Amino acid sequence: MGKRELNRVRKMVLALPEVSERQSDGAPCFFIRNKKPLCRYHDNHRGDSRVSLWCPVPVELQEALVGADPERFFKPQASSSGTFSNWIGVLLDTPNVNWDEVAAILEEAYLNVAPKALISELGDV
Repeated sequence: MGKRELNRVRKMVLALPEVSERQSDGAPCFFIRNKKPLCRYHDNHRGDSRVSLWCPVPVELQEALVGADPERFFKPQASSSGTFSNWIGVLLDTPNVNWDEVAAILEEAYLNVAPKALISELGDV
């Protein structure tokens, strides 16, 4: 369903310092230094028929985006351990996806979880 979207996300994310990709729970996931989750790409997650990207962001950004445009952004359901409680879901199967905005959200997620030493490398990306 969303191969084109995945390729766009992949290109943006893998340009960030020390980010790698692997499958996690059946979905393409991107990690910083193979440990810290940066984002998860979902295509028909649990049968929802949607294409989305989930990223860890500061809670105030999550609230602002979901509050401003719930047609494009959502709060992912937290896991039993609390994972995803401060993540933002971005729908990628809506008309006119703003890819500059997606790139900015990915960069914000990176700033939110990357070690300081890697954040200093962002100027080189």
